[in-house]
Formats: sequence, structure tokens, C-alpha cells
Amino acid sequence: MITINRQLDLPDTYPLERIGALADLLFFDIETTGFSGDSSSLYLIGCTWYQNDSWHLIQWFADTADAEEELLHAFFSFLKNFRILIHFNGDGFDIPYLLKRCGHYGLSYDFSGVESLDIYKRIKPYRRLLGLDSLKQKAIEQFLGVSRRDTYSGGQLIEVYQDYLTTHEQFLYDLLILHNADDLKGMPKILPILNYPDFLEHGFRLSGHQILEQTDIFGTPHHLLELTCDSDFSVPVPFEAESAPVRCEVQRHRLTMTIDLFDGTLKHFYPNYKDYYYLIYEDTAVHKSVGEFVDKSARTRATARTCYTRQSGCFVPQFEPLWEPVMKQEPKDKLSYVPLEQFPITDPDCLSAYLRQLFHHLGVRL
Repeated sequence: MITINRQLDLPDTYPLERIGALADLLFFDIETTGFSGDSSSLYLIGCTWYQNDSWHLIQWFADTADAEEELLHAFFSFLKNFRILIHFNGDGFDIPYLLKRCGHYGLSYDFSGVESLDIYKRIKPYRRLLGLDSLKQKAIEQFLGVSRRDTYSGGQLIEVYQDYLTTHEQFLYDLLILHNADDLKGMPKILPILNYPDFLEHGFRLSGHQILEQTDIFGTPHHLLELTCDSDFSVPVPFEAESAPVRCEVQRHRLTMTIDLFDGTLKHFYPNYKDYYYLIYEDTAVHKSVGEFVDKSARTRATARTCYTRQSGCFVPQFEPLWEPVMKQEPKDKLSYVPLEQFPITDPDCLSAYLRQLFHHLGVRL
């Protein structure tokens, strides 16, 4: 086994104190000869950590085919010095792979002593909202505007390692070590993606709201509700998302939600329709205790579709019933509405509940 230990100059791209104390953090990445921990082997583990006011890189490299177990001993002994392990898709690949290889050698090492922070898993719930083509590291780098060129793919590096075991040529060794080091040095460049869960998972303050009016292609005016909210967190790259009737725009610390309102007449349906009469000429339902005084020719037994009262005005959509009275077009409609004048948007708890609904509609469950 060969051990490489050197100092690094890494950029400050994200406030790591949000994750934990610097001395507790360990970034890591592994290189293997395949995807299965049962049928392939580990040949390189790299880590970066902060100590004595500077970043450091350590790598353990299997310079022979039988050095893998030694790598595992070295890594897990080193891991005991840290409390938080940071990686990209390590929960899905790196960690299960290492445990498989430990099992192969009958080693009892595990990760129970550390907390795992998987950048991939942290951003996964927000893929749709952010419009990410995929969750591969390259897609995140592209979203953040990070430029990095990979000279070799993982599959090509397997061949390089096999050639190295045969020839032990220096340039092959340098290539393998450099690739792993570049992956670790590149990790801080994607850390800013963590600003998005930070921004979305904390509370917002309403800084303004207004009713806007637009005209559609037929010349018919309709209204929109614009909510402007601020956060204590900020995002590095602005983004937009839309799923009718909601549009979302985020720039730095500001969230703007624009919601299409309903202008017209809606109905409030009563659930216990058997207790009501439908008044034919008034197009409304009344309780039987009142309806029994109406001429029989002007009333009929209410059904689920006719047991309602009507209201005209401007209405705010809600995707789950948060506030009463719940207004709909048809009784089985999933989308319901609340009259604009009864919408308690300035209440912080109501704002928080409504924003959760809007984000859920846009593909994110907070």
C-alpha cells in the first residue's frame, strides 16, 4: 500500500459550519474495479479534512492486488477521528461497497460512529424544482456554472489500474492518483448546491403581496396573487419553476410566488346532502328545516352535485383544504378555493402552510 499525504488549497464555497465543526468533517471518495462489492475490488480511497488552519489530502493506494485489506484498515482507523462524513452518492455506492469489502475479509468495521451527509441525497428532492437534467455530479456542476473536464471515465480507469498492476509504470500511477485527487478537490465546487435545501427548508418572511391583473389572448382580464418572501439563506444561481396555476421565482434570498386566481362563481358543497333540498329556481340548497316551507314544485331532494350554495368573486386556489369555506366548481374537484377577502395570508403560520402546498404542487414536499 502507498500512502500520500499533502496539504491542499481548497476554495471557500459554502459555510461548512452549517454542517458541523470543521475539525469534525471528513470528505471522501473511493475508486474501484467495478460496481459490485462482491465481484470487484477497492484500489484507492481519498479523503480531505481541515487541520491547523489548512486543508489536507490523504490517499491510500493499493499498489498490489493483495493490498486492499490494508486500505480498509487504514481508512477505518483514520475515520475514528471524525464525526461527519461528507460525500456524493456515498450512501448509495461508496459506503455499501466498503462494507461489502469488509465482509469479504471478515472485518467488523462500520460507519456507526459517524453521521453521513450525502450531497446527492440532500439535493434529490429538489431535482424537479431546480430543473436538473439528472442528479449526476456533472449535471450539478453545469447548473452551478462549474467547469471541469474529465480526461478519463471510471471504466477507462479500471483498465489503467489493471495495466499499472502489470507494469507499475509511474505515469499510470500518477494518472490514478490525480483523478481521485481531482474528484476530491472538485467536491467543494458543488457544495454550493446545499444552499438550495437550506433556502427551501427554512421559514420565509412575507415582505409584500399584491393583486395583479393580466389580459389573456381573448382580451379577458384575470387576476393573480403575487407573494414576495425573504429568507435568511441565499442561493448562488437563480431559478424558476412553473406548474399551473403556480409560478415560482428565486433570486438570492428572495422568493416570489405568483398564483393565478379564479374570477367568477364557485360553489360550496355540503357533505350531508340528504339533509337538504335543492331550490330549482334559486339554484341553491337549503336545509330541510327551511326547505319544507318551500312549495314542493320549486324544490327537489338535493344530490351530491346539487347540494351547494354559490358565491361570486375572486378566489385563491388551495391544493388541500386549509381554510373554510371550501369553494369548488364540481364536488369531486381536487383543486379548491377560498375567497380572496378571507385568505389569511399575513398570518405567519398560514403563510408557511400555504407555501408548503405551493412547493408540493411544484414537485417538492417540505
